[in-house]
Amino acid sequence: MSKSAVPRHVEISNPDKVLFPVDGITKADLAGYYERVAEPMLDWLRDRPVAMARYPDGLAGDGILQKNVPGYFPDWIRRVDVGKSGGSVRQLLCDSPATLTYLAGQACIEIHTFLSRLPSLGQPDQLIFDLDPPDGSAFGQVRQAALDLHALLSDELELTAFVKTTGGNGLHVHVPLAASEDFDQVREFARHVADVLAARSPGKLTTEQRKSSRGDRIYLDVMRNGYAQLAVAPFSVRAREGAPVATPLEWAEVADSGLHPGLFTVSTVPHRIAGQYGGGPWAAMSRYRQKLGRARQRLQRAA
Repeated sequence: MSKSAVPRHVEISNPDKVLFPVDGITKADLAGYYERVAEPMLDWLRDRPVAMARYPDGLAGDGILQKNVPGYFPDWIRRVDVGKSGGSVRQLLCDSPATLTYLAGQACIEIHTFLSRLPSLGQPDQLIFDLDPPDGSAFGQVRQAALDLHALLSDELELTAFVKTTGGNGLHVHVPLAASEDFDQVREFARHVADVLAARSPGKLTTEQRKSSRGDRIYLDVMRNGYAQLAVAPFSVRAREGAPVATPLEWAEVADSGLHPGLFTVSTVPHRIAGQYGGGPWAAMSRYRQKLGRARQRLQRAA
């Protein structure tokens, strides 16, 4: 079926099925949310392989992180064969509001994506830092860590960075790239940045992968910067009570002590988008295709 023939209306089977028991959010509600945020969300999703976090029985049941596209998915949904050790996985590409609606009908609550796009899946166009707190009470520390990281990236390394909530208690800091290096090169740079930042605040920040060794410090995780690794997509719902949403932010919002991830949910985010003239905090991201050569030189001086 040609792209022009993609249906504009997708029927949701069992639309009244409750996916979020505490909140009473149904399949139809989830589909309605994704329809309302489709325009900015698809700017990110387009040409990125997708993994689906599906909850056929809602939050009351077990979830499934599914990378391969089931054979019964309609033929108008695009697929791509992604190479892996020993073979390949056929993953879907989400490039239309109809695809988002269909995924909601399949009880796909969360949408996770590659940090690279077709046709260059081996060269990331994003670098990501995952700021992971030791518990849910440390969001103020996460905010400060993100601000410190932003200062290092922008003021010292002269890289433009963007930030989003994860839908949990952390923050993701994204650096758009020119897709001119492979994942190993990008991850090594990210690791060096994280090491420098952690060395400046060793009592508050860590790059220690072993959870038992982190104590109450914020973990600066760079391990998502690998081929076929995943990051939650901006505007994705998370499978947690309250239906929180991974939400792009302005840096000024991160500096506000009143910021809390619970502010961004399926109920509030569509209204937020409607009030953001010009496309919101990540609208300018596509203008930045940054290379890391000079930033590496500056990082050596910053260490």
